[in-house]
Amino acid sequence: MVAVVEQKFFLSEIIGRKVYRHSERIGRLQDLVIVETAKLPEVSKLLVSRPYGMPSLLVPWEKVQVISANEITVDIEAFEPYQVAPAHGAILLRDYILDKKILDMDGREVEVVYDVKLAFQGGKLYASEVDFSRQRLLRRLGLRHLANFIAQQSGHDSTVSWLYVQPLPEGLGSFTGDVKLNVLKSKIDEIHPVDLADILEELDSGQRQAIFNQLEPEHASETLEEIEPRVQRELLATMQRDRAARLVGEMSPAQAADVLAILPGTDADAILDLLDPEDAGKVRRILEYHDENILLFATQECIRLPPTESVQNVLSGYRELARDKDVLTYIYVVDGEQHLLGVVGLRELVAAEPNALLGDLMTEQLITLHPEETLRDAVHAISRYGLRAIPIVDSERHLVGLVSDHDVRGLKPRLT
Repeated sequence: MVAVVEQKFFLSEIIGRKVYRHSERIGRLQDLVIVETAKLPEVSKLLVSRPYGMPSLLVPWEKVQVISANEITVDIEAFEPYQVAPAHGAILLRDYILDKKILDMDGREVEVVYDVKLAFQGGKLYASEVDFSRQRLLRRLGLRHLANFIAQQSGHDSTVSWLYVQPLPEGLGSFTGDVKLNVLKSKIDEIHPVDLADILEELDSGQRQAIFNQLEPEHASETLEEIEPRVQRELLATMQRDRAARLVGEMSPAQAADVLAILPGTDADAILDLLDPEDAGKVRRILEYHDENILLFATQECIRLPPTESVQNVLSGYRELARDKDVLTYIYVVDGEQHLLGVVGLRELVAAEPNALLGDLMTEQLITLHPEETLRDAVHAISRYGLRAIPIVDSERHLVGLVSDHDVRGLKPRLT
């Protein structure tokens, strides 16, 4: 098991570190050999240079014991088995990637790779980002104070996730080949949370966590909402509680309740305890009720009319039609057996010609709920589609009731 002091660091910061075999210093780290696995390259070997002209060592990652700010410790007994050169086609991260041009998918030059960010996750080390900021170049030149000043002035680093890097060419070497991206230059800072969620779901656990941990809180929060529950649970389980609370705090109470509902109660409570008390209270109320069947909150009191009814008749008798009804903003168009055919909004009704029929005005493509769905489903639909009410229909499309914004408002303060 590798003990790593820093979970994230740059290639330029680790190159040159002293390497020890137990307590004996045997050389310095010269380079890292990577293999391209899934979306992120994985460090497979360490190339260690030795003094006095002794042959370099190629040490498998499995033999690494400790990586700290000052040293690397490896567990090898004899030197001879490791006195071999990297295999033909092996990719040396420092030698082959640093100072290479970055080209976008149209072949336009973006910048130069001045550094590579590394991320340790699940016992493995990955190359997670390429950095083309001048700050990293200045740091490599030993001008740390100037680099820090420029970073403060610019306010951000110029990095690209390795998700955007195309598979490295076979002919890549010290002086040949370029690093190519699979996006346009104008899009290198963008990746939609839905697309990123799809990518993360395809990766193994270590790579998934390495990528997710690189995201800024807002982006991470939006991505977490889009990920399937199994992966949400895994990411939250391996995350520091304060970071989990920060991501959940970026969500609406309903979205937060959805994410926390997949966790064991003690874990969810621990995260809620770190949220703003008012926000935590809203989330707790949603969690308390969100699995209740929607029919418990449904109403039958709505305006139901046949498709042959004219606008003029509806408007002239609207006061009587609306008496004691819970939902007034929609006219539900049904046939004689109470099959839901469509909906006409009050606004469309007022704007229509007097002789027009409801069947001609109604919207047939409807957002509906099924009787077995929960309050959580209803709240999400109301919030997502901006509706004041949603009909509930059975498998034969009989209108069995509806749930309105008013019905859940007392339990769901997040809708306000």
